[in-house]
Amino acid sequence: MEEHQSTNRLKYFSIVSAIFVSVLIISNTIASKLIQIGPFIVSCAIIVFPISYIFGDILTEVYGYKRSRKIIWTAIVCLIFMSLIYWLAGLLPSASIWTNQEAFLSVLGVVPRITLASIVAYFCGEFSNSYVLAKMKIFTQGKKLWTRTIGSTVVGEGVDSILFILIAFYGTVPASFLIAAILSGYILKVAYEIIATPITYKIVKFLKKEEGIDTYDYETNFNPFKLN
Repeated sequence: MEEHQSTNRLKYFSIVSAIFVSVLIISNTIASKLIQIGPFIVSCAIIVFPISYIFGDILTEVYGYKRSRKIIWTAIVCLIFMSLIYWLAGLLPSASIWTNQEAFLSVLGVVPRITLASIVAYFCGEFSNSYVLAKMKIFTQGKKLWTRTIGSTVVGEGVDSILFILIAFYGTVPASFLIAAILSGYILKVAYEIIATPITYKIVKFLKKEEGIDTYDYETNFNPFKLN
């Protein structure tokens, strides 16, 4: 089924989009805390960030690359706005009775290099994910959804993990740490996608039925900067 409905007539598009953007904002807010999962030491964002790729898959699979592109840009703008507000809040003078400035900055303080790494990695990773899924959907003729959701995540999360770690930490830590951080984060994110595949199937099936839409990007311009 090709894309015939306007966004205004889609019942769940705004809900899926809001979840997608919210997950990105939440994951970047909690990213400063490190946790240990078995032998892996990773950012706390690992518990929620992969969901953004799952919903990115859902958006592209159901609504198509063009609509996903607009939501990805919306998420990026929100991430930049969030960073600016956190930065401004950190600069504002504290009240004399408030003694938690250092704690506030340690959690929400904006580190320019980390923020840049997050934005660049997300931009490249999410667009790679959406592009691969859209192309694979045409190649597989809409069959075997799991190959698209996992295959696109393998590419997207790979791009995201490599770019983020290199931009954020290259030159500040040993190369062995960079490699370990990239591999551990990447493995956990892909595993997250694989485990969530049955849930992804149910959501996609529900949305396609309720929305009456199943978009194939046969003639789509995949330029990430083309928003119209």
